[in-house]
Amino acid sequence: MYPPFLLAGIIVLAAVIIDLLWTTLWVDGGSGPLSGRLTTGVWHGLRRATGDHPRALSLAGPIILALTLAMWIGLIWLGWTLLFAGGTTALVDSQTGDPATWAGRLYYVAYTMFTSGNGDYTPTSSVWELVSSFTTATGMAFVTLGVSYVLSVLGAVSEKRAFASDVTGLGERSEAFVRTSWTGDAAASDYDSEIDSRHPNGGRASEAQNPFSGLDLPLESLASQLSLLAEQHKSYPILHYYHSDQAAQASAVAVPILDDSLTLFRHGIPDEEQPNPTLIEDARTSVHRYLETLDTAFIDPAAEEPPAPELERLREEGVPTVSDEEFDAALEELSERRRKLLGVVRADAWEWPPAK
Repeated sequence: MYPPFLLAGIIVLAAVIIDLLWTTLWVDGGSGPLSGRLTTGVWHGLRRATGDHPRALSLAGPIILALTLAMWIGLIWLGWTLLFAGGTTALVDSQTGDPATWAGRLYYVAYTMFTSGNGDYTPTSSVWELVSSFTTATGMAFVTLGVSYVLSVLGAVSEKRAFASDVTGLGERSEAFVRTSWTGDAAASDYDSEIDSRHPNGGRASEAQNPFSGLDLPLESLASQLSLLAEQHKSYPILHYYHSDQAAQASAVAVPILDDSLTLFRHGIPDEEQPNPTLIEDARTSVHRYLETLDTAFIDPAAEEPPAPELERLREEGVPTVSDEEFDAALEELSERRRKLLGVVRADAWEWPPAK
């Protein structure tokens, strides 16, 4: 027996199995200890090497995913090879009867992991036959689990980009998002007169009269998409590192645009003309869930607040707004939230305002 090899094999196998199960099966656990370090190391290395070039960073996700899968397979292969090396003569050549060399052990483990072996090498005892069976079981089970994880991540990446495109399709700035949702005309006074006549007590206009009523279905859909995206980010932290080379397809761009738009709807538009408040709060809750993924991605809030949305851009299109002072006071209460959003933007190598 060679205890150092035996112990090293057990440690390597335990580490890779824990990391693989942690990453693929523990929904709230984030990345495992090994894959998490690999992910952040590759991401920060690419950012330094490329100077945050968008096209180069778009390769980060595929590279990290491929390296993670290769690391899992490689460490399982190495662990079993070390374990077989721990025996005095765990394997022998079936033709010559000579003990297996390191190359022979690597060859045997590779065949055993993916098939039932080819007979070139033979275990020397029932114990090593049992170890060979476990080698086949772990190879089949964990490699399949790793490949399934890769396919799940790729599906989540497509949904992530679809969400971003839906948001930026309505506006590449929060002010543009609100202007696109506005169905009133520039003569806001006509709308005000209608509200005064039908709602003499200053109540909210009905859904049919509200100039933002056309926003209900898109906002409900975006809130649902973002809630799903938040859960996917918790399940697959590697999604944080799938960088799009176009701002319009980046969720790190789309979420701040959406949240600033919700801030404008909630605090920048007079109460009687705001969109459905239930949908606004539901969408804001979805943003909050997304921001909770910062803990698993190790993304820190920015030290300063991002620039505030410009109410004047809305006024130029005839959209009624509150005073600048009232809006600024509301933004002060949202300081922490907006600094987190700025942290998300910068962590994905973008600038604020996120899209031009």
